[in-house]
Order: sequence, then C-alpha cells, then structure tokens
Amino acid sequence: MNQYAVVAHDYTDDEALDRRLSRREAHLEGIRQLADQGRFLSGGAILDDAGRMVGSSVHVQFPDRRELDDWLAAEPYVTGKVWERIEIREVKFFDPSA
Repeated sequence: MNQYAVVAHDYTDDEALDRRLSRREAHLEGIRQLADQGRFLSGGAILDDAGRMVGSSVHVQFPDRRELDDWLAAEPYVTGKVWERIEIREVKFFDPSA
C-alpha cells in the first residue's frame, strides 16, 4: 500500500462554509468506509485563526495513485465544490510501534 497526505483547501466564496456543512455527513460517512477498509490513517479539518473550517488534511493509503484519484473523484467535498485546491504527496508514515 502507498501512503498519501492530502491537504485540501476550501473555496473562499460566501457560500463555501454552507456547502461544506451540507456535505459534511456524506464526507464523514465516506471517511468511515475508508477506515473500515483500513485505508484511512488520520485526518481532520484545517482551521483558520478564528476557528472556522477552511480545509482538510487526510492521511490515507491506497494500492496506487489511480485508486486515490478514483476516491477523490467521488468524494462529496470534491463533487460538492467544497475543496478548491488539493495537494497530494506520497509519504511514508512513522510507526512508533514498529
């Protein structure tokens, strides 16, 4: 399995937060499914200085980049125009128990 760090920055228009909130449960359900499959490693919302959600950080593992891209193509925050800019880096996470 390849491991990836995904950092997604939300749109900044006036309706951006409303779109995020309206798609949040679908997004979280997808994350739960990834966790059940052993693909979700960690993640959470990125907050601005005022504590507002302005993006997401997700650490996942997939067999290859194509499967990561397939997941992103169907991700509610992508299809719902919540995430405007997505940065993806292949990474190797440190396992302190190893």
